[in-house]
Amino acid sequence: MFKIIFFVGLVALVFWVLGAKSRARRDPPPATPPAPAAPPQPQSMVSCAQCGLHLPRGDALPGRGGVFCSVAHRQAYEAANAGD
Repeated sequence: MFKIIFFVGLVALVFWVLGAKSRARRDPPPATPPAPAAPPQPQSMVSCAQCGLHLPRGDALPGRGGVFCSVAHRQAYEAANAGD
């Protein structure tokens, strides 16, 4: 009787070890989160030559007489100061 219980326990132990190994192979390791992107560098602020609105230099439109917040302000400024 002891031999039967011993062999049943041994077979159960073998199945338990093999099952744990197969589960370990199927479950991928947890992925590390991607590194956060570097924050954008600050831009210098400029003011519109027509209305004085402050905006980042990257968004400003260059024109004769300075930088502008929109095409309409650039055209208005250049029309008003055409003789200068």
